[in-house]
Amino acid sequence: MPVKIRLSRQGRKKLPFYHIVIADSRAPRDGRFIERIGSYNPITNPATIELDFDTALDWLQKGAQPTDTCRAILSYKGVMIKKHLLEGITKGALTAEQAEAKFQTWMTAKDAKVQAKMDSLTKGKRDDLKKRIEAENKVKEVRAQELAKKRSDAAAKEAKSKVVEVAEETAPESENTEA
Repeated sequence: MPVKIRLSRQGRKKLPFYHIVIADSRAPRDGRFIERIGSYNPITNPATIELDFDTALDWLQKGAQPTDTCRAILSYKGVMIKKHLLEGITKGALTAEQAEAKFQTWMTAKDAKVQAKMDSLTKGKRDDLKKRIEAENKVKEVRAQELAKKRSDAAAKEAKSKVVEVAEETAPESENTEA
């Protein structure tokens, strides 16, 4: 019975959500599984991954084979490098302290990369918002100038028509006085 670490699809149409499961390779994708060890949500940016680290490492050491996507997820979370370091300890290439130090340095570097990505995303959102507000303000100013021009033109026409009316009213009176 070959055991696989794979994804089980959940969620509705076009909004996938996956459970990371340990399952018999003969079982259907969304069917029977042995154990659920985490979840993966690819919709969020960066993708949300919740994983029981120790259980995943235990299953890998027992011989469970991850699918390509699960291998990428396990690598992202550090399970694969931890397995590699533990194999180095059993072969005598490393001591437990050296392996733990290497793993901790890798984890801090990985956390820094993830945090940098999240910071750049939030900064990008803020910059995009500022650009949109500036563009809106420019459009608003142009509209205000056009409105002011229309109002001044209308006021000038109205003043001109009043002058013409006053001139017409006074003109017939002056003609009448001459006659």
